[in-house]
Amino acid sequence: MVESRCGIVCSECEFRVSMNCKGCTCITKPFWGEDCKIKSCAESKQLKHCGECADDIFPCDQLLEFAYDKAQGDDGARINQCEMWRNEK
Repeated sequence: MVESRCGIVCSECEFRVSMNCKGCTCITKPFWGEDCKIKSCAESKQLKHCGECADDIFPCDQLLEFAYDKAQGDDGARINQCEMWRNEK
């Protein structure tokens, strides 16, 4: 089940319950700020998640930066998750 646009597994997120977050596929505005560039990009392309983006674009620089960010990154786990969702078709 796709839970996010970027590949984060929301059911494993520590903020899901405390922030009453239903996952970015089900919310308009992220609880952490006004906008999420990755969410906005996927939605503007009418994609369920980043893994549905064209092969020559995925993973884009924006997703790579987020996935490997020192503070918020997960060493690429979210990219792998998007690839798994892509292959479930």
